[in-house]
Amino acid sequence: MDYLIHIAVYFTIFSITGMSLNLIVGYTGLFSITHASFYGIGAYTTALLLTRLGAGFMMSVALGVLITFAAALLVGMVLSRFSDDYFAIVSLGFSTIVFAVLLNWQGLTRGGQGIFGVPRASVFGYRLVSNADFLMLSTAFFVVTFFICRFIVNSSFGRVLKAIREDEAAVRIFGYNTVYYKLAIFVTGSMMAAAAGSLYASYIGYIDPSVSGVNESIFMFVIIILGGLGNLYGPLLGAVFLILLPEGLRYLGLPVIVSAKIQEFIYGMVLTALMLCRPQGLVGEYKP
Repeated sequence: MDYLIHIAVYFTIFSITGMSLNLIVGYTGLFSITHASFYGIGAYTTALLLTRLGAGFMMSVALGVLITFAAALLVGMVLSRFSDDYFAIVSLGFSTIVFAVLLNWQGLTRGGQGIFGVPRASVFGYRLVSNADFLMLSTAFFVVTFFICRFIVNSSFGRVLKAIREDEAAVRIFGYNTVYYKLAIFVTGSMMAAAAGSLYASYIGYIDPSVSGVNESIFMFVIIILGGLGNLYGPLLGAVFLILLPEGLRYLGLPVIVSAKIQEFIYGMVLTALMLCRPQGLVGEYKP
C-alpha cells in the first residue's frame, strides 16, 4: 500500500509540472526549455531554508515561489520578445546558466554532492512523516493547481493565449499586447513549477543540480507531448504513463542499466509513433 502511495505522490508532483508547462507550451505555443530551472529554484530554496535556517515548509514554498517570480519576470521580459525557435534557444541558454550555478556554487548548493537530509514538510505544527500524510499535502497542491489552470484556460485571458498560439501577428493587429500575455503566463507557469520543486525536495529528502538539468526539462516536455498539448487532462495522462513505465520494468527483474536503456527505447518509440500518427498527443487539441 505504501508503494502505491509513493507512486501517487510522484503523480501529483509531476502532474503539477506538466500542467504548468502546458499553459506555456500547449496553450500559448511558447517552446520553453527552462521549466526545470524554475522547478530546481523552488527545490533548492526549500531545501536550503529547511536544512540551514529551520524555516517552516509553507514559508519556504512561498519564498521559493517569490524568488521564482522575480527570476521568471526578468527572464520572461527577454524571452517574451522572441517566438518559435528563438524562444527555445534563449530559454535553453538560461537553463544552462541555472544548472551551472547550482553545480559550481559549492558554498551554497554543495555542488554535485547535492543537499542531504531535507526534512519532511510540517504543516500547522504537524510533521508529515508518512507517505500517506504527504500525499494529502501534494494532492492539495495538485487540486489547487488544476483549478487555477482551468480558470485560466476558460477565461478571456486563456482565449487570448490560444489566439497567440495560432497567429500572434493577428492578435497584435486587434490591439492586444502579446508581450504582456506571454510574460504573464510564463511567470505563472514558472511559479507553479517552483511549488512542485518544493514538494519534491521535501518528499525525497535530497536534491542535486540534475533537478534543473536539460534531461529534466525533456522529461517534462515528454509528459505534455505524450498526454496532449492544449488539454487540461493531457499532462495527467502523460504523468501516469511516464511514472508507471519504469515501475513496471522493475518487475521484469532486469539489471538497472538494462532497464534504463529499455525505458529510453520505449520513450523514443512512443514519441516517434505519436509524432507520426497523432502529433497533438493522446488527448491534445494543439498540433505543433
